[in-house]
Amino acid sequence: MFQVPHFFVKKSKMANLTGQKFGGRKAGVKNKDLTDVRAKFQLLIDNNIDALQSDLDCLKPLDRIKAIIELSKFCLPTLKAIDSIDTNDKEREPVVITFKVVDSANRELSDLDV
Repeated sequence: MFQVPHFFVKKSKMANLTGQKFGGRKAGVKNKDLTDVRAKFQLLIDNNIDALQSDLDCLKPLDRIKAIIELSKFCLPTLKAIDSIDTNDKEREPVVITFKVVDSANRELSDLDV
């Protein structure tokens, strides 16, 4: 008689309707895999810092800023956005932030220079 391999047999699972958590990490315990990955990434950066700095120095200022921001995502914690609760009924004006790119002599660079 033919035997069905065990990986084809579907096991039924009962739904957890108790609201209790079974298994997994306990609250407040750090993820060990993530900690290991961060440590290894930090070691990679430490061992290649001179080459990384040389590569950044070759970039145009705007590209350098973009690269630094992208790299910072690996070492700085990501902040969560929050909604503000405003009890004031007045409509607020949007905040406009303007950045100027300047050279080492504090002269403003145009988009063509960047």
